[in-house]
Amino acid sequence: MISTMPRAALRSLLLGALLALASCGGNGPTGASGSDRPAGSGGPPPAKVITAKIDRRPFGPQIEAVGTALSRESVEITPKIANVITRIRFAEGQLVAAGTVLVELDRAQAAAALAEAEANLAESSNQFNRGRDLSVTQALSKAQLDQLETAVKTGESRVAAARARLEDTVIRAPFAGRTGLRKVSPGGLVNPGTVITTLDDSSVMKLEFTVPQSFLKDLSLGLPVEARAEGLGNRVFAGKITAIDSRIDPVTRALSIRAELANSDGALRPGLFMSTRLRGKPIDTLMIPEEALVPEQGKTYVFVVIDGKAIRREVRTGGREPGYVAILDGLDSADAVIVEGTQRVRDGGKVIAEPRA
Repeated sequence: MISTMPRAALRSLLLGALLALASCGGNGPTGASGSDRPAGSGGPPPAKVITAKIDRRPFGPQIEAVGTALSRESVEITPKIANVITRIRFAEGQLVAAGTVLVELDRAQAAAALAEAEANLAESSNQFNRGRDLSVTQALSKAQLDQLETAVKTGESRVAAARARLEDTVIRAPFAGRTGLRKVSPGGLVNPGTVITTLDDSSVMKLEFTVPQSFLKDLSLGLPVEARAEGLGNRVFAGKITAIDSRIDPVTRALSIRAELANSDGALRPGLFMSTRLRGKPIDTLMIPEEALVPEQGKTYVFVVIDGKAIRREVRTGGREPGYVAILDGLDSADAVIVEGTQRVRDGGKVIAEPRA
């Protein structure tokens, strides 16, 4: 009995010490109510962030496409009649003015036909004049005089047709431009539809390209266009939209656009593949700095500061320009977005916000 009393006293003493420690454990350095933390405070301290105001300004989305350069005017030079080439009067790649003679065909038959038609007309005219004099004395009936007059008109028509056929033996440039490769030789027989050469007016080039139908609202005549061609060292050619197709392709859901590009030095050639860039029609748009965007699981969010708290909002973005992105939905112009410190905040968490300088 004497030997067990000290152990009981020792156990009582240890138990009392443990209870004392438990009762004051909340006042230690890791407790929730220590003397070093203000009474009533809980959770992590507010995160310091930098905010930027949302800018509303005219903005047009950047549209990129690929297209093909075409001559402003382009034609295949062909004869109207079947005949033999007697002379070729152009060089391949030559710049020619409108009306320049390109090819001469054999004119012997056409000239003879014209001479015959003119002789017949002269005879018909003489007979009509004599008949008119006779009709005054009623030696010739009105019906006979009418027949003579009809013969004159028929002769005039035949002369005009023969003269046109003679003119068709000379093939001229219908407009100013550059000739292509020669497809025929002197002495060769050509028929209507035989291609002699091509003629292109490339002083101004047409550029045809397509854009998705979603950009329909952003397009208008006169919008500036920039186009580049890899084969020309990515040189930039400036132009503007001159035509927008009245229909949308029901298969591709794309809209055909035509622009004109200046080509005073002739660097652009028909058929050239070009990359195109244009800025859509400006409309008032909310713009925010790109660094405010927080992508997550295929969606895009931003944090706005409301009453000292970071509030996460899902947004729908549009076009971009250097450093900024257009917001189509999800924000109001009065909001301020967090641009620095987004990695330190959580939805609903307290923040200390400072505006960007």
